[in-house]
Amino acid sequence: MARSDQTGDWQGRHAPSLSVFESIAIDSYARLPDHFRALTGELSIVVEDFPDDEIFEDMGLETPFDLLGLFEGRGLSERFTIETGELPNRIMLYRRPIIDYWAENDETLGDIITHVLIHEIGHHFSMSDDDIERIEAAAE
Repeated sequence: MARSDQTGDWQGRHAPSLSVFESIAIDSYARLPDHFRALTGELSIVVEDFPDDEIFEDMGLETPFDLLGLFEGRGLSERFTIETGELPNRIMLYRRPIIDYWAENDETLGDIITHVLIHEIGHHFSMSDDDIERIEAAAE
């Protein structure tokens, strides 16, 4: 029995693991415009299945699927004096909520991850929605 074009090689695929997801995110981040990436300074991308309990409660989430990502840290203009023990900026990406979003929408997983990265960085640095849309267009 021949495979249909729609099933292609999906028959044997699994959802991406945390490490594969992180690789997609690192690749997506590397494709963002240089001037936009420069806002973040040294950045760590961390992928977890869901937000931890502290973030869940602090943000008042109703379900663990409500948050796709979170930027934690300070911008370059706020980092003139590095405090002892200060960690680099980081973006948390939540794999399961992103995969759930992916399943419900007509976008590639890479596009969704790029969108989350841009929005987390953009909103952290108080960019307008129009500015964020321009960055997304430049990243395509």
